[in-house]
Amino acid sequence: MTSVRSQPGTYDPNAFRGTIGHPRGAGWAVYRLLLRSVATKGRLVAVGLLSLAVVAVAATVGTRPYDTLVSATRFADSGLTLLLPVGCLVFASAALGDLIDDGSLVYLWLRPLSPRLPVLCAWLVTVTICLPLIGVPLLISAILMDGSAELLSGVTVSVLVGIAAYSAIFVALGVRFRRALIWGLAYILLWEGFVATAGAAAAKLAVRSYTRSILSEYTGVGIKLATMPLTSSIIVPLVVGILALAYASHRLRTTDVA
Repeated sequence: MTSVRSQPGTYDPNAFRGTIGHPRGAGWAVYRLLLRSVATKGRLVAVGLLSLAVVAVAATVGTRPYDTLVSATRFADSGLTLLLPVGCLVFASAALGDLIDDGSLVYLWLRPLSPRLPVLCAWLVTVTICLPLIGVPLLISAILMDGSAELLSGVTVSVLVGIAAYSAIFVALGVRFRRALIWGLAYILLWEGFVATAGAAAAKLAVRSYTRSILSEYTGVGIKLATMPLTSSIIVPLVVGILALAYASHRLRTTDVA
């Protein structure tokens, strides 16, 4: 078989050589492979600039004397409902979606791998990237805006739950649809932005309503769609994320990658 030389940010079929035959090394090899494929300079710079913009605005607004917990909470909510899901979408949808679209996923099928392993690694890669690239700037913004324990606790829990849930959902989206980025943006902007506000039933199908509820519960500030109790706001998105990963594994098992 002819050796395939990969370019930076693409699949390298030789990356598994010497490790994939060992169960302990297979997960680490797949993780490194997907991390190198997903964490391209273009994606990192684009999302990083958005994060820096949020911090810059927080630094400017947070120095004004009329800043309160209410305004700081609403500013944090804007980051949680826009920057966080869009950033997770950029990386999660590409983690396996790019390999499926260009046919590179067939190289994984040449190795004795469970379909669950690439899916879990794709999720872990997304979380690995988004926590420092998106989560940390949102926490810094909260410190600059208010810095109270209530706000920091609310933002921390919302970020952790949001990244975990959105990453899982968008990994599954990348496995299910071609051009998953477009489908994901439609979900974020249309469903969560408009349809979810039409009624309680629709709101329950929006991750945004749960992260907002978490933030509202911790800060005591009322936010639109923040109607869920704290326990449900944490558990439901995580359960949905697990189901999304299970579906992605099933879909990957039955997908023709040749």
